[in-house]
Amino acid sequence: MHQADLIVIGLSVGLALGLLIAVLIYFVIRWHKKHAHLRRCSNERSLTVLPIRMNGIDASTDFSASITNSVANLGNEKESQQKKNSVFSFWSSNHNKDWLTSASGIPRYPYKDIQKATLNFTTIVGQGSFGPVYKATMATGEIFAVKVLASDSKQGEKEFQTEVSLLGRLHHRNLVNLTGYCIDKGQHMLVYEFMSNGSLAHLLYSEDARVLSWEERLQIALDISHGIEYLHEGAVPPVIHRDLKSANILLDRYMRAKVADFGLSKEEVFDGRNSGLKGTYGYIDPVYISTNKFTMKSDIYSFGVIIFELITAIHPHQNLMEYVNLASMSPDGVDEILDKRLAGECNLDEARRLADIARRCLHRLPRKRPSVAEISQAIHKILQKKRLTKEDTLSFAMSDISRTVSRIENQQVELSRIASVKEKD
Repeated sequence: MHQADLIVIGLSVGLALGLLIAVLIYFVIRWHKKHAHLRRCSNERSLTVLPIRMNGIDASTDFSASITNSVANLGNEKESQQKKNSVFSFWSSNHNKDWLTSASGIPRYPYKDIQKATLNFTTIVGQGSFGPVYKATMATGEIFAVKVLASDSKQGEKEFQTEVSLLGRLHHRNLVNLTGYCIDKGQHMLVYEFMSNGSLAHLLYSEDARVLSWEERLQIALDISHGIEYLHEGAVPPVIHRDLKSANILLDRYMRAKVADFGLSKEEVFDGRNSGLKGTYGYIDPVYISTNKFTMKSDIYSFGVIIFELITAIHPHQNLMEYVNLASMSPDGVDEILDKRLAGECNLDEARRLADIARRCLHRLPRKRPSVAEISQAIHKILQKKRLTKEDTLSFAMSDISRTVSRIENQQVELSRIASVKEKD
């Protein structure tokens, strides 16, 4: 009987332990499935954001993991479209309807707000390689420029991500400010501050545009150099623009120039990949064409072309470099290719000095080209000397006027004295 009791007790304890273990296993499995589901949902939500890498030495990759994963998963168009729709449904159900903010701090606008602000996309103000540009007047009264990715753009989505990634962390008075973006209804849109005076190319080559004065051209050259200097020497890591041209230089209402369009830009971090020849014909560094290696000095070459555009108002597609090469055969050769609209206003010595800076930018050996800081300093000296001369001239003129007025006053006093003497006689 004693042994039988022990067997019964043993069986009961074993059964109880078996049941307890089974219950524990059941709850562990449920907990694991629940957390796996939460992780999967979290990963799907991460694709809805365009995360921006913080500016810093330790941040060395182009995009965060969520962008890399989203690009890798865009294998076919159907899946891509489904992801875009899920992106918008997630954001629209969880964020304020007026404007949405991503993890980067850049506002994300709903499609309907952009559609309303552009009067159903009828306020077109320009057309670029990325797509059409519209003027948008928001409900708050703010005016923006909206760049819409063309549906047939092959590189557009990559350029879109690059632009948001870079301009999310790059801020300078001579770079166009990205104020928001929109991914909705299969559309990719970038929202910028509105530059009321358009592009430098429009001002130089459009017949209905006003003529830029010589002093304005010097200031524009200086503004561009400051923007490039920030990219090359102020950003961490440094950024190479790769598509500097007059069409990508925009001017605000005060005629201050800002560098725009960073879709082809790269950080100066060697990754061993061959990205192919990128840029715009007429502005591309010949060394880049032959070696397929784009460096900061390639940006300097493009800037040299822009400076000659400011001097001559001749487009690179109109054989600008041939004119420049002919003019370089004599010290004052630039006088012959100077924009005729500047006749009588432009100081020829200043034009020659600016042309000399541009020539050094175009040197066939990249190492012989100046740094952008050296270019900024040289242009600043020309502009500073011009303004000092202008102030001295104005001061001399005011002094001359003052002496004339004083002489007239003395004559009036003398005439009054003579008149009083005659009255006494």
